[in-house]
Amino acid sequence: MHPVVEVESGFLLGSARGGKWLSPAETARAMHGGEEYRLYGDGKAMGTMRGGRPKSDGEPCPDAFVVPFEGPRRAKVAIAADWNALPRTPVFASTSQPAYLAVVREFLQSKGIKNPAVKLTQVIRVDLDGDGVEEVLLSATNYFTSDGTVPSDAPAGSYSFVLLRREVKGSVKTSLIAGEFYPKGKSFNAPASYKVLATLDCDGDGRMEIFVEAAYYEGGWTTVYRCSPKKIEEVVSVVCGA
Repeated sequence: MHPVVEVESGFLLGSARGGKWLSPAETARAMHGGEEYRLYGDGKAMGTMRGGRPKSDGEPCPDAFVVPFEGPRRAKVAIAADWNALPRTPVFASTSQPAYLAVVREFLQSKGIKNPAVKLTQVIRVDLDGDGVEEVLLSATNYFTSDGTVPSDAPAGSYSFVLLRREVKGSVKTSLIAGEFYPKGKSFNAPASYKVLATLDCDGDGRMEIFVEAAYYEGGWTTVYRCSPKKIEEVVSVVCGA
């Protein structure tokens, strides 16, 4: 069993065992504390740290389990595993590239936002499956706030999402991993912002999963996705918020 933890919050995301993914609750029951974790963040390994025994976060998130860590929490994700969970290094590219801005604009138009104000926040190139061909992850968010925060209302034309661009059978395919789109404004709907937290091999099979972090004004969640040529599959998602 190899527990995976989102470091900043300490939330246990579950664990890989025998090719299967165990839920946070199943994983927490089998842990004793004192596990050594490899730390990862910003596309690099960041040493190791020991974690304590997980416990419920209590209200309003009793189903979320927190792993206590000692020391600073500069990493993004911790994995209690003996393999290198970062077999290929992601490249954080410029968000002003015209080709990717055009991809985002076209995708937003397909979602009903006719004249989108494109705001690309992440361009990450990484070979997820080890076949020698890089995939591209694109994150874009615009809720029209001056400080970049997420409001409680979604203005017309606002959005936040993460896309995956990859080669499938000789052609480039663009797929939505997660996101929200608002051609029309909505009031008090608590929209969320989405971004890529990490790309890591959680189960030692050589393929890297995608960690997506979402946040809204009263909470957030972290979701792990596994990508194959045929589909993008949610492995686990841990939510906490009012």
